Amino acid sequence: MQRARVKLASTDINKINDTCEYIKGIADKTGVVIKGPIPLPTKKLKVTTRKSPCGDGTATWERYEMRVHKRLIDLGVDERALRLVMRVPIPEGLNIEIEMVDE
Repeated sequence: MQRARVKLASTDINKINDTCEYIKGIADKTGVVIKGPIPLPTKKLKVTTRKSPCGDGTATWERYEMRVHKRLIDLGVDERALRLVMRVPIPEGLNIEIEMVDE
C-alpha cells in the first residue's frame, strides 16, 4: 500500500500548526487515513557574539537562537485528497515536502 508523507519545517510554530490543521481538515473531508502530525525534534541554531565591536571593554556576550520546528504527516493515498493537499496555501517561511512511500 502506498501513502503520502508530508514533511513541514519552519521557524514559526504557528504557521506549521495552521497548515497541519488545514491538512487534517482535508483528510476528514475526503475520508483518508491520517497519521500525525508527528512532532520531530526541534533544531536549535545558536550564535554567540561579543557585544563590543572592538576587543576592549567588558566581556559581555549576546546570544541569538533560531529554532526550526518540524512536523511529519502520513496520508493514505487518494487522488482527490492529494490534489487538495498540493493546493494548500503555503505561508512565507514554511518548507513543505510531499513524497510517496511504500509500506
